[in-house]
Amino acid sequence: MLRNNKGQGMVEYILIIVLVVIVVIAGVKMFGGKVNSMFQDSTQKISTEANVK
Repeated sequence: MLRNNKGQGMVEYILIIVLVVIVVIAGVKMFGGKVNSMFQDSTQKISTEANVK
């Protein structure tokens, strides 16, 4: 009997994409505040140095 495996492969790719999206969202929630704080600190230091010169 012939079977169509095309749909099965697509479902597997979709599941992998969903898993990656979940990991990215979790990473942003965990580290987003710290990264934002680092960018703000860097921006403030650059701004301060630019105003001094």
